[in-house]
Amino acid sequence: MLRITTESEPLKITLKLEGDLTGIFVTELFDAWREAIPALGQRALCIDLSAVYRIDKAGEYLLALVRSTASTQLLGSGIFSRDLIRNIARDWPCANEAALQEA
Repeated sequence: MLRITTESEPLKITLKLEGDLTGIFVTELFDAWREAIPALGQRALCIDLSAVYRIDKAGEYLLALVRSTASTQLLGSGIFSRDLIRNIARDWPCANEAALQEA
């Protein structure tokens, strides 16, 4: 199961993920990302992975795709999420290395 909460602030929109980013739940993140894009304007998009417990290759690939956009950042505060962000950076390098942060 995956819960996605959208938090809109003046400088950014944050998609907070909670649960497993696996299987059919990957499409839920894809849909949430596509819905957030028109609302961004000049704001950044942050994806908070602090409460993600499991992820499969499809989830990693989608996160790599999402972070390759210029205004997207991946955030994480736990061991799992920080390792996940590092693995995505290693496995799918992109020009937007500023997109990798630890919360």
